[in-house]
Amino acid sequence: MEDVLQVGAVTSTHGVRGEVKVFPTTDDARRFGKLKEVIIDNANNDILHVEHVKYFKNMVILKFKEFDSLNDVEALKGKKLFVKRADAVRLESDEYFVADLIDMIVCDEAKGLKGRLADVMSTGANDVYVIELDDGRELLLPAIKDCILDVDTEDRRMSINILDGLL
Repeated sequence: MEDVLQVGAVTSTHGVRGEVKVFPTTDDARRFGKLKEVIIDNANNDILHVEHVKYFKNMVILKFKEFDSLNDVEALKGKKLFVKRADAVRLESDEYFVADLIDMIVCDEAKGLKGRLADVMSTGANDVYVIELDDGRELLLPAIKDCILDVDTEDRRMSINILDGLL
């Protein structure tokens, strides 16, 4: 498992006081309001301290204590933002971080199919798991209890039930 989890990506600067626009890669952008620090994806993996947070449409506007001008934050454009796993939100039962699911081995014992989880798509109603089957086909599987039987993050395995009509 990864020690850090991506929470967003800096898309552009905002204003002249050193703020940046961030596209959140978490399912709830309001979680940024609880962040005290983030790790920037640069050569040193610097820790930046969040001074304040604002929300604008689907974006988060962050001000870091380390920066005070537009010129200071120019180099942050395009960089990913991470948090330490220990600082991440607490998950409920049957909730998982996407980073823990990617590349997991996926098996449907009843149908004898095996593959790996390649991606997770958020659709609003429920997530959809993109599974690359060993036979070369791609399966879009809704992340619902009827389809996801068991997830073992330690062994990196998922047992699934492919409902009729999904293949």
